[in-house]
Amino acid sequence: MEGGGHHQNGEFHTAAVAVVGAAHSVHDTYSAFLPPLIPELMRRLALTRAEAGSLTVFLQAPSLLQPLIGHLGDRRDLRWLVAATPGLTALAMTWLPLAPGFPAAAALLLVAGLSSAALHALAPPIAGRLSGPALGRGMGFWMVGGELGRAVGPAVIVSGISLFGPRSSPWLALGGVLASLLLFFRARQWPRVEEEEQRGGSGLAEGLRRLAPLLGPLAGLVLFRAFLLSAVTTYLPLFLREQGAGLWISGAALTILEAAGVVGALLGGSLSDRLGRRRILVGSLAGTSALLLVLSELSGAARLAVLPALGFLALSATPVVMAVSQEVDPSRRALANGLYMALSFTIRSLVVVAVGALADRFGMVPTYHGCAVIGLCGIPFALLLPRPLQRSGS
Repeated sequence: MEGGGHHQNGEFHTAAVAVVGAAHSVHDTYSAFLPPLIPELMRRLALTRAEAGSLTVFLQAPSLLQPLIGHLGDRRDLRWLVAATPGLTALAMTWLPLAPGFPAAAALLLVAGLSSAALHALAPPIAGRLSGPALGRGMGFWMVGGELGRAVGPAVIVSGISLFGPRSSPWLALGGVLASLLLFFRARQWPRVEEEEQRGGSGLAEGLRRLAPLLGPLAGLVLFRAFLLSAVTTYLPLFLREQGAGLWISGAALTILEAAGVVGALLGGSLSDRLGRRRILVGSLAGTSALLLVLSELSGAARLAVLPALGFLALSATPVVMAVSQEVDPSRRALANGLYMALSFTIRSLVVVAVGALADRFGMVPTYHGCAVIGLCGIPFALLLPRPLQRSGS
């Protein structure tokens, strides 16, 4: 299995794909430490709210480098870098509570952000090569790993600091370091970039030219879907609070929605392998828009009954979009994936602010109505996504 070229075709390598998904889970456990640490950092470093908020920029801004990292990943053997990322992120994030000042905190977050950018640009194509014809299923495994990590991370850091104090936090890095050591051994079995892929991937400008048919439809899909995702995730607790729900219900609602989303991510990718990518994308957009309208008109406990279906449909499309990106040109999997990740980060960041501004001006219910209608505009872009080079029936 060394070199793993034959991994790329044929069967779905469940254990190997699960290992890549587990690496994602361990990594994102640590990258999720920042939000619960912000109050502690504000207190200890005497930060303003603006300074505290700007810390997220240092963690997230390196996402913009993912196309470049992906391009390098299409031409070089960077499996070792993927293996290193859980340990690097763990070390940076667990030293964050001990940062002596804002510059040190920013530097640690920049290291974690660069590590995160490398993982998210390079690991999905590895999982894709290990998935054979079931690329959607493989991306579902990848998504579930990240969702679980983001769910567990805040509890890990809060529990560690509460029980043992901030000075003990570096010991929490042990899990990430051990994960990286294990991954270094498993990485030898991951597929290398094939010789023909290295030739096909030469030149960033040529890669962008070959992927040009993907970029317009992908950007449109990401843009209009971002309005749905912002309403469904970021602003759901605020919407429920404004409708009279208590703090506990508002928090529990998001948990219900995210839990259903994990199932949706896993099944959505697998279903797209059988039914076609575009059918699942259109169904996700139309169903999420319809249920968002229904949610905005319901009251009381009836809202909670809608949330599992809403979470399932809203998040079922993400692994499908990742699969489409990788299928367009398999010789440029990592570049295409990096472009998708960078587009997603940039567009979603802007849309979250835009949705908040709409809510300030018109209120949450009209904003939910507007997001539902805007989300439907993504359907034509889903249908315009280019067909894969090595797949039929999509």
